[in-house]
Parts: sequence; C-alpha cells; structure tokens
Amino acid sequence: MEVSTRLRIVREKYGLSQRELAKRAGVTNGTISLIEQNRVSPSVSSLKKVLEGLPMSLAEFFTFELTESKPSPFFEGDSLPNLGNEKIEFCLVGSGVKERNMCIMRERYQPHSDTGVEMLRHEGQEGGVVVRGELELTVGEETRVLKAGDAYYFDSSLPHRFRNLSDDICEVVSANSPPTF
Repeated sequence: MEVSTRLRIVREKYGLSQRELAKRAGVTNGTISLIEQNRVSPSVSSLKKVLEGLPMSLAEFFTFELTESKPSPFFEGDSLPNLGNEKIEFCLVGSGVKERNMCIMRERYQPHSDTGVEMLRHEGQEGGVVVRGELELTVGEETRVLKAGDAYYFDSSLPHRFRNLSDDICEVVSANSPPTF
C-alpha cells in the first residue's frame, strides 16, 4: 500500500486532522496534505518526523494492521515489508506482532551500497550472521570485513556503519533488541 494512503488511514484511525498531526509533528499541514495526495514522496527522515506526531515508529507504520486478523507465527518471504530502499533492503520478520520485543530482519545490500556516511547509533544491542557475500562493518574505531558464516554482536550505542564494498549482493540475518524498526 502506498505511503499516502497508509498515512491517511493511520491518521484517521488516531482521530487526528491533518492540521493536528502537522502541529504535533512540527511540520506544516501542507506537508501532510501533499503526502496524503501522493504529490510528494517523503524521505525516510521526513516520514519519521511526521510519525513522531502519532507517536509511531517506521516499522509500526509499515506493518500497522488496517484490518483485524488472527496472528500467524509464519511469514512468507515475499510478504516481509521492506523498511529500507532499493539499495539496502531491511525486511522485517514479525510485522504486525503486537508488543514485539525484538526486531529480526533479512537484510540485502546491493553491490557498493552502505548505510550512509553518518554512523548509526541507537539504544540496545544487535547481532547478525552474514549468509551470502561480504559486509564491511565498522563499530567504534574497529572495522572488519565479514564473509558468509561470519557474525557480529555489539552494543548499538556505539557508532556503527554497514557497507557492501563488493560487486555481489550481501545478505545478512540480523536481530536487535529493543526493536528499532
């Protein structure tokens, strides 16, 4: 479902007008209107700012159940919502699970992609296993290239960055707690 439609449905489910959501999020109501009309496609950071007015995380936004259904413990690979983009896919396992205490993802890094120049930093711990390709991981001052079968685990408050320097796709299965997506 498009971001525009999802935002309108979620906003209405919370009983907020466009103006009220804009006020809570610290953006103009024109911003909310343009997104809902699908006239602009918000960046991840812009959408995150808008969702702070609900409050709702990006993962909750993309996995918010619009209809009531019985939860299943199984998730088809092609049904996992991608919380990333075309270059780096963050496919969330357990979307729609209420009160999820951890985040499990299948990550896919396209050749020569990375999480950005700015180092990531957030609450909790994270770990993962490279299942295909190679991934350069920097944690604090230490950098290492991990190959298929190699793993990592660290305190997420340390500055960190992920990069695929190779010409091949890299796949990782990761988890973090508490969930940041």
